[in-house]
Amino acid sequence: TLTLRITEHVSISRCNSERKRRILNKKSEQLTRFSCSDFFIYLPFMKKVVLIFSFLLLAAGCVKEEQKGADLKVGDIIPDFEVVMSDGRLVTDDDLKENVSVVMFFHTSCKDCQQALPVMQRIYDEYASESLQIVLISRGEGGESIYTYWNENCLKMPYSAQNDKRVYRKFAATRIPRIYVNEKGGIIRHIFTDDPVPSYGAIKMSLENVIR
Repeated sequence: TLTLRITEHVSISRCNSERKRRILNKKSEQLTRFSCSDFFIYLPFMKKVVLIFSFLLLAAGCVKEEQKGADLKVGDIIPDFEVVMSDGRLVTDDDLKENVSVVMFFHTSCKDCQQALPVMQRIYDEYASESLQIVLISRGEGGESIYTYWNENCLKMPYSAQNDKRVYRKFAATRIPRIYVNEKGGIIRHIFTDDPVPSYGAIKMSLENVIR
């Protein structure tokens, strides 16, 4: 009887061990299946999460940058500044105050600027012979890339290449293109931005209203 009970106990123990082994093997198989196939199933989702997180970090950085700068409005006077143009001229705010002027800020990689620059070329071609001054100033873009873009797009206007945003921030904190139409004395009468990108007719009309 004792031998029978010992045998039964050993048999039960083996059975339990076998059951535990099967359970562990099953769990191991489940983990293996998840780590292989399921990983690739959830990979696109993981990429989306990473991209969204990266975008939020970038947006936070942009917001922080956008807080730096002036916010000139119609009726304000253009600030003190001086820039060297690509034709060698030194242009200051005092020069612009002597007559009607146009100041445009741009970057050649900006799609809206790319749309506005040919418009400004037409304005320049039409008014360059008059006393009107048109000054194009880059926002954080060096002369080499501007020179290349000008040649590729047949632009002839003089420009001032600014590697930083110091001049731009005297006028504004956000958005390009920015076009300021100013009357004599440097008083801002019209401001055009990317919303919407101004047409030739809109800029010409604002100039004619100021020239009168």
